[in-house]
Parts: sequence; structure tokens; C-alpha cells
Amino acid sequence: MCRLFGLSAAPERVHATFWLLEAPDSLAAQSRREPDGTGLGIFDEQGTPRVWKQPFAAYEDKQFACEAKECASTTFLAHIRYASTGGLEPANTHPFAQHGRLFAHNGVLGDLPRLEARLGEYRELVKGDTDSERFFAMVTQEIDAHDGDVSAGITAAARWAALNLPVYAINLVLTTADGLWALRYPDTHDLYVLQRCAGGPHGDRHLEHASAAGRIRARSSGLARHRAAVVASERMDEDPGWQNLRPGELLHVGADLTATRRIVLEQPPRHPLTLDDLGAHAAASQQGQ
Repeated sequence: MCRLFGLSAAPERVHATFWLLEAPDSLAAQSRREPDGTGLGIFDEQGTPRVWKQPFAAYEDKQFACEAKECASTTFLAHIRYASTGGLEPANTHPFAQHGRLFAHNGVLGDLPRLEARLGEYRELVKGDTDSERFFAMVTQEIDAHDGDVSAGITAAARWAALNLPVYAINLVLTTADGLWALRYPDTHDLYVLQRCAGGPHGDRHLEHASAAGRIRARSSGLARHRAAVVASERMDEDPGWQNLRPGELLHVGADLTATRRIVLEQPPRHPLTLDDLGAHAAASQQGQ
């Protein structure tokens, strides 16, 4: 299963260090379970998105296990990809950037020709072959149609997909320089949120998060002093504050870290997909450990 990790410290700009698939004792085995790419997206001081991508298996790059990405931003978005559609190319590696926003996705959408027909001129935003980037283009289309309202754009795009496309899952994280959105739909995969107080539950600790299998690690000393909101496809530490989003629930973390949550999709997909409906590679991309 692909791994998602989003973090907002807005309005504070904090330094953070990320390791993606950094687990020296079992790197090869882990990366072969998640073999198709990694990416990290941030925003620079001017609010422009910046993305680093590795569109290949970590075990193919001997330097990869020794490297950590250090960066500063108000929001961060990391993703480890196991491809369901699209080859091993930078254009197919998450996160994607469109209209000053970053997006990463865990799930599968079917009937891509129908989705493309829905995009119209927004098809020009799509550079690769994935369902994820095409869905992001529809989100961008709907945000524009709703006068820049990101929550309304995500809701409209997800509702259209739930009614018109075969859907296995639409778990997503979208970030701007001062905001973070996350949607879990339906109940296929987990998506957790943690509203972390400054210093964490002990009040004096920096952020030190790691996924259970060591696929994603994140560290930030600045979050010993500042609040943050974290979204991840699994609990990243023992903090009791982690909460699983409800199926169909959209989370918005604003510029002051105020979080709002509401159900925007009350019904299951009209055309649900199961693992048996997916090809072998796509099915493997959606399975757990």
C-alpha cells in the first residue's frame, strides 16, 4: 500500500528532515514491497511549491539509504508509491504540483477515458499516465469552478468520481503554503490525523515520527516549540491523539492550524472495486504489509 504523510506547522516555517525508505537493515526487502518511487514536496519562502522525486526502487540506488532530505517549509507532503497505473517515470511519481498546490493519493480509480473526457482543457495539466494526476486535475478544475474554494473543489471532484467511476479508494492529501486537506474514502484504507501540541504529549519533545515499517521517518526540532497537524496512512508514534478519519470525511487544517472535519461523501461508491477486480500489480499496490 502506498504511504502518505502530510504535515502543517502554519503559520510557522520550520526545518524538518525526512528519510523515505531509510531502513538499513531491511532496505531491500522493504523497497521491493514499495518499489516504484518516493517524493517530497514543500513550499519555499515565496510560497512556490518545490518537489523532489525518486521514480525508482530505493534498492536500485546505493546512495539512497545514506541520504536524508533537509528542508524548511510551513507544510510538507511525502509519498511512497507502489504503482497501480503508470510506469516508473518522474511524471508518474507523487506528489504532483498544479496551480500552486501539491497533491498525493493512495487508491485506484477506473475508467480513465471517462475521467479524461470530464477534464476538458484541464487535461493539459496532466503530464503522466496515472489515475492520481488525472483526479488531481479534476480537483483543480473544480477548485477553479468554485472560486478557489479548495474544500468545495475536492468535495465536488470526489462526489463525481464516486458516482461515475469505478472506485477502489480515494485517500488524498493536498497542501498549499498555508493549508492542508485530507480525504478518506471509502473505508478501504486508513488515514490518520494528529493535532500535535507544541512539544507533543510531554510538552518538551521535538517531532520524531516513523512509520511502523520504517518507510517514512520525519524529524523536526522546531516542533518542540510549535504546534503542528500531521496526516498519515498509519499511526507514526505512540501519541494517543491519533484519530482515524471517518469514511467520506474531509479534513481541512487552516493557516492558523484550526482543523475542521466533516463528512462530504455519505454513500459508498456506485461502482465499487475489489482487489479481485484489479490487475495483479494494482492489487499489490493496495494491499497492506
